[in-house]
Amino acid sequence: MFSLVGFECNDSNFLEKFSDLYFRVCVDNKMFEEANEVFDYMKRMDFKIDERSCILYLIELKKCGKGDSLLGFFRRMVESGVEVSVYSMTIVIDGLCNRGEVEKGRELMNEMASKGVKPNIITYNTILNAYVKRKDFEVVTEVLRLMEKEEVEYNAATYTVLTEYFDSVGKHEEVDKLFDEMRERRVEVDVHLYTSMISWHCRRRNIKKAVALFDELTDKGLVPNAHVYGALIDGLCKTGQIEAARMLVNDMQNQGIVVNQVVVNTLLHGYCKKGMMDDALRLLAVMEKKGFEPDVFTYNTMASGMSRLKRHEEAKRWLFMMVEKRVVPNAVNFTTLIDIHCKEGNIVEAKRLFQHMQRREESPNTATYNALIDGYTKKGEMKDAYRLRNEMEAKGRIPDVYTYTSLVHGECIYGKVDEAMKLFNEMCQKGLVPNVVTYTAIISGLSKEGRSDEAFRLYNEMISLGHMPDQRVYSSLVGSFHTKKVNSSGCT
Repeated sequence: MFSLVGFECNDSNFLEKFSDLYFRVCVDNKMFEEANEVFDYMKRMDFKIDERSCILYLIELKKCGKGDSLLGFFRRMVESGVEVSVYSMTIVIDGLCNRGEVEKGRELMNEMASKGVKPNIITYNTILNAYVKRKDFEVVTEVLRLMEKEEVEYNAATYTVLTEYFDSVGKHEEVDKLFDEMRERRVEVDVHLYTSMISWHCRRRNIKKAVALFDELTDKGLVPNAHVYGALIDGLCKTGQIEAARMLVNDMQNQGIVVNQVVVNTLLHGYCKKGMMDDALRLLAVMEKKGFEPDVFTYNTMASGMSRLKRHEEAKRWLFMMVEKRVVPNAVNFTTLIDIHCKEGNIVEAKRLFQHMQRREESPNTATYNALIDGYTKKGEMKDAYRLRNEMEAKGRIPDVYTYTSLVHGECIYGKVDEAMKLFNEMCQKGLVPNVVTYTAIISGLSKEGRSDEAFRLYNEMISLGHMPDQRVYSSLVGSFHTKKVNSSGCT
């Protein structure tokens, strides 16, 4: 084609413009091989290659997932004398970071900086975000120091990344400072940063602050999207404010924002956690009429909700319905069903499911082991319970407070309070904080043996940790005074 044009036209200026236009046409139509040929032709003809056309090519390569070609083409641009800017460099760095090749991206940034192409705030944000996602916090600090040295001013996207960073390293007080600092610098806050801050406050159970930020967002004329609503709805549900969450969902719909799968599942989980199963069923019925299809999380949420209310048959029906609908069960679904069987006392079926799960190469998680361990302890099969604990440790699953609570409860039920105390002390040594159920079990066990001094010591400890005892604890403590403790010689 080019030889034909060259034969009919000797105007190099026309050929240069035509080549650039044809290059863009090839890029728009994802004809990457042809685009490369045009690029080579322009290079041979010593035409000036427009960086803007090359940027379009880099963007299309990234969109099509051809990350391996990004760096190669960028190097060809540099070698061909294209006046490369920070914009094309940043596109390539972003593509490399998305592929997990953050070091390559950083090397390219340093290399181009030595050639006079200085990174801008977008480049730094791209690198920072990649390292934060990888939890490589040492390098994050290095990049922040470099930004300070180069006097690069933060923008809203930087603050969004830093919010995630400080949250990940547990520097919670720094998050609020960031927001105040941003206001002092008069940085324009965008929806993404508001979403990040609202989500952070919700995770910290600071719903009042999250709601205030939501109101501030709308007062500034910004339009909340599904992510903002989702973050706040999640926070409200987790703190039991279901009615407020439901009102927000209605507000979403009134604003014309599609209520997505995540939001529906979040509200369902809130209803189920509060035992409001009728409301959950009504919500599902309404959403299914609007085309909503339950997913693996929907089915598990409903089954777990039914199970909490001891409606075990209904819970199992939801899980069986999921299989009938050809929704592939995951480890969480297996765990829920194993837990239901254990609560029903059907340890044989629970064990069969556990083995079936492993045959399907679904790795049991800590919750799965805990469900089966609890089932064994309630049946008095402590040997199997300890065997499972050893197995979970061997497979890299760390026993948690629920694991130990089940074992403590099991030993207390069958009168082995000294063994229970050993477990109780072991969990404390491992930095695990006993919960209300743990304290109730051990206090009950000690009280049954008439060991009132130890029982009251743990009661005081329980109160100091902010745990509220229930009637069972008080009944056990009162009963400890009337229980005769028999020593090894048979004397009271």
